[in-house]
Amino acid sequence: MSQTKNPRRVEANEARVKLVSVRISPRKLNLVAQSIRGLKVQRALNELEFSHKRIAKDVRKALYSAISNAENNHNLDIDNLFVAQAYVGKGIVMKRFASRARGRSSRILKPFSEITIVVREFGAEAAKGAA
Repeated sequence: MSQTKNPRRVEANEARVKLVSVRISPRKLNLVAQSIRGLKVQRALNELEFSHKRIAKDVRKALYSAISNAENNHNLDIDNLFVAQAYVGKGIVMKRFASRARGRSSRILKPFSEITIVVREFGAEAAKGAA
């Protein structure tokens, strides 16, 4: 007796990747997520390649992973993919203290965040596959 298979959390024409424990604040990561939201995947990869943000490199790796998941696991055509969703969530916050003048100290917050990227296939083939 084996466990029953869990239902898919995304539709038949979608693939998802989630990057957790990213060492950057959610506010900064959301700027990068906004820049790729709604774009075709090739355009989004180019946007991340030439972005000056430090975290764009990690987001680019996550997007590559989503594209690979779509191609290998879900048999989607990578030429017809676009970034349907890219959203950011809060993670843990490490609290540290720094020494200040006159024997005082101040708190330093080191936030973590997570990003979820959903790529979706569009076109006539996707409509037939979903039905």
